[in-house]
Amino acid sequence: MSPVFLREDGFRFKIYSNEESRLHIHVIKGDCEAKYWLEPHIELACNYGFARHELSRIEQLINQHGNDFKEQFRRHIGKRLDD
Repeated sequence: MSPVFLREDGFRFKIYSNEESRLHIHVIKGDCEAKYWLEPHIELACNYGFARHELSRIEQLINQHGNDFKEQFRRHIGKRLDD
């Protein structure tokens, strides 16, 4: 299962349940996808197709919702890690 944490401006912010435990978020829009680390600071991990202005908007949204993303990530991944 890959929960979507937020939908805004056509972007979907989600994680993949079978991935690593380091806090991160995937951003998808159309055929484009990017991955951002949430800790120790927000950092672009990889980008597949987003233009620079789209990455700027994504980073604004991550900064705005980052604490919520971290909490949602911990709750979701924590279920898997606690098994």
